[in-house]
Amino acid sequence: MSKVFLGRFAFIFAAGALWLTGCSVGPNYVPPTVPQPAKYQESGPWKEANPRDDISKGDWYKVFHDAELTALEEQAQLANQSLRAAAARVSEARALARQSQADFFPSVDFSGTGSRQRTSPNNGQLVAQTPVGTATHPYTFTSATVVPFDLSYEVDVWGKLRRAFESAGASAQASLADYETALLSLKAELATEYFALRTADGQIDVQRRTIESYKQNLDLTNSRFQGGISTQLDVEQAKATLASAQAQLAELDASRAQLEHAIAVLVGVPPEGFVIKFSPLRSGPPSIPAGLPSDLLERRPDVAAAERRVAAQNAQIGVAIAAYFPVIQLTGQTGFDSGDLGLLFNWESRIWSYGPSIQFPIFEGGRIAANIKQQRATYEENVADYRQSVLVAFQNVEDSLSSLRYLAQQEEAENRAFVAYKNALDLTNSRYTTGLVSYFDVIQAQGLELGAEQLTVQIKGNQIATTIQLIKALGGGWADSQLLKPGYGDHVSGPSASPTVLGPAGQQAVPEASMPLPTQPVDH
Repeated sequence: MSKVFLGRFAFIFAAGALWLTGCSVGPNYVPPTVPQPAKYQESGPWKEANPRDDISKGDWYKVFHDAELTALEEQAQLANQSLRAAAARVSEARALARQSQADFFPSVDFSGTGSRQRTSPNNGQLVAQTPVGTATHPYTFTSATVVPFDLSYEVDVWGKLRRAFESAGASAQASLADYETALLSLKAELATEYFALRTADGQIDVQRRTIESYKQNLDLTNSRFQGGISTQLDVEQAKATLASAQAQLAELDASRAQLEHAIAVLVGVPPEGFVIKFSPLRSGPPSIPAGLPSDLLERRPDVAAAERRVAAQNAQIGVAIAAYFPVIQLTGQTGFDSGDLGLLFNWESRIWSYGPSIQFPIFEGGRIAANIKQQRATYEENVADYRQSVLVAFQNVEDSLSSLRYLAQQEEAENRAFVAYKNALDLTNSRYTTGLVSYFDVIQAQGLELGAEQLTVQIKGNQIATTIQLIKALGGGWADSQLLKPGYGDHVSGPSASPTVLGPAGQQAVPEASMPLPTQPVDH
């Protein structure tokens, strides 16, 4: 291959590379505006000025100071199958972005062909052209071609490739935010199920203590009946009350077992043999800061994902508009061609070609215009979805804050009711002992006292569940600053809690989702 050819070849592709500094057609991305209230409607002592100082990013569940919950959360992040699927989707999106990035570079192929051919005298042609002249009879010949370099390169004059990579990069960021959403949902669901189980333990504890009390009342009633003070009706009512309480206990036990099974699935193990030690709910919910509504836009991964999809679709508009403009290809080929294998690699057997090609759309029947219209409509759809996700995010926080406020009022009132029902039961038992009231009055007082105590436990559990929902609504301490905004030279950072999963042999395996996305060429 001569120096002249190499020089020409280098000049052609250097000139083509300079075309990359051209502009990109289509609209440049501007984040959509969204309504942002100055403050939340709900107010309370849980709101503070600096929420990020109070909720650790990722490990927000540690705010409950429950070692068993922490261990379960860590196990779920390693073994939950839904989270593995979400991590795989991140790797898929990043791989697609890398495929899009490959379009910035020329494709170089190697090819080689060889054949031994014989012509037929019965093909209707009396004279055939052969490698050595003409012939009117059958002949055979050998042909061999080796092309070690077959190069093709599309010059990105209009920015179509850059827009496509911009769209793929934003989609990869959205996929990463989707992973964070899945991770946050998993943590919140596991914490909710865990404290629901602890609430069930509390209710079971109340029910067991009540059953013991009912047994003592039955013994007392039997004694009074033997002494001629009580009636057979009192004894039967005492038996019925005890049996009903035991039936309620069996129902609570069944609910607890189902919660235990659900937690087993969340942490990625079979329910068989999975046991969580009985431990009634004792402590109440922690105070969670809500911050400002404006913080929510960068603390909710689902909001960030919706915004990234708007950016990705905006770039697709540019890709569609670029179809109006010519496609310029630079091609080059060099190799050897010979009818004699022994002479194939001789200098005289060399072949080469290079040059540009252009393809310009003349008539497409309105296909390009329709595609642009479709891409713009999809963009408007994504903008509406993004704004809706922001509104829903504000609603989620407001719902949780108002629920916490009303639950606090309900807890205070129910505690007063429980104390009153307990005092009433003590008075009724005393009056029954002296024969002033019937045993039916005792049963009524017992039922009211039991219901009030069960409700106080349930309210405490509801408060913790609502607190978890508030943390989830606030984004769990996650911030979209972990996703660098799209720009030439930027890359996507890994997730706050890297999507680490267990490999086939149980070893930890970090998927491609934790790897940075390659950068794209700088736009001058």
